[in-house]
Amino acid sequence: MTISAQQRGIARCNDCGKLSHLQILDNKIAAACPRCGSALSFRKPQSLQRSWAYTLAALALLIPANMLPILTVISFGQGDPDTIMSGVVKLWVSDLQAIAAIVFIASIAVPVLKLIILVILMLVVQLQLPLSRQQCTVLYRFIHFIGRWSMLDLFMISILVTLVHLGNIATVESGPAATAFAAVVVITLFAANSFDPRLIWDLDND
Repeated sequence: MTISAQQRGIARCNDCGKLSHLQILDNKIAAACPRCGSALSFRKPQSLQRSWAYTLAALALLIPANMLPILTVISFGQGDPDTIMSGVVKLWVSDLQAIAAIVFIASIAVPVLKLIILVILMLVVQLQLPLSRQQCTVLYRFIHFIGRWSMLDLFMISILVTLVHLGNIATVESGPAATAFAAVVVITLFAANSFDPRLIWDLDND
């Protein structure tokens, strides 16, 4: 039988990462990190509440991020705004399938998949869905791995806006969806960091 750190009375500081022994007095944890002085606890305080709040906010912002224009390319005084999906379609029909696939994966698939996985993990903890601890751990590590690619679309837009500025010949302007998409990426990072993966290992399922 594996004994957890919590059963041994050991907690990890959420600020500096130092492991410390805790003392429980009257069912209350009374301890501070000896390194940074932060309050210690066995699990992140209000982890699920914070993760749900961030996740729901990101899901709400996905609507304007995908419905509003994210980019407008103006050539010789004319240009039409493009949403993320319409930009992917234009790249695809222009025989730029590789770039279209990268934009689709980074701008649509990755944020949506990350939010779906976060919802699944939180439901597993709250409702004890039939997923093993190992499967949940793989999913949690996956969302942290793919999170680094979420800003690819915004990096591309910032580079285009900076470089393509040729007066009346050609300009690139970012749209309101870029702000919403950036907010989705940042809030999703907060949601993933707020979720305490140790809650998965508190479950009884194997």
